[in-house]
Amino acid sequence: MDSNEREPAAATPPPPPRAPGIAGLSTPYRVLAALALGAVGVAACTHLAFVFLHVAPSNTVSKQHARTVDAWIYPEFEQNWKLFAPNPLQQNIAVEVRAQVRTAAGELVSTDWRNLSAEDGAAIRHSLLPSHTEQNELRRAWDFFTGSHDEENKPNGERGELSERYLQRIAVNRIAPDHPGGDILRVQLRSATKAVAAPKWSDETTDTETYYRELPWWTV
Repeated sequence: MDSNEREPAAATPPPPPRAPGIAGLSTPYRVLAALALGAVGVAACTHLAFVFLHVAPSNTVSKQHARTVDAWIYPEFEQNWKLFAPNPLQQNIAVEVRAQVRTAAGELVSTDWRNLSAEDGAAIRHSLLPSHTEQNELRRAWDFFTGSHDEENKPNGERGELSERYLQRIAVNRIAPDHPGGDILRVQLRSATKAVAAPKWSDETTDTETYYRELPWWTV
């Protein structure tokens, strides 16, 4: 072998493959990931426990912690079985809102009635992935209100005030973007109820007139 020729250097072995998942992270990140997963797991189990106590038959535990369970469930996580009702609803109920707004110029104006239910329907119609909020938020809020108030819009239980605040919050959030330069002082909601007409082949006579239920003005 020529003295000027050198043997090639040995190739550096590739580093060992990193373990998949959390095991491949450094120790501080593994601890952080484990804590995050643990927190999510505890929150999920707690939520499922509250929902179970809410829908389960009345028992010692649910009675003892009824106030805590209701505070967690209502109004966002309320459960119901209307899908399986033997007598399904045969009415179309639309929720409408109007507001009194103080404009930037100081003028006090009242808006026209705005059909929030129609807007929700337009948002989910022909949508392959309709929003759960757009489908149920307003409808459940109105059901929550009517279930906790009498025909004169007076609360008939402890949840009446909560249902009013919830419905008002939804209404203000919907109309606020339309008035960026003004202050919303008061809002008023109403329902427009119209019975579903009987099919053409039926001899049934249905009153399809629209009936309104107006709520009082609420100060924002």
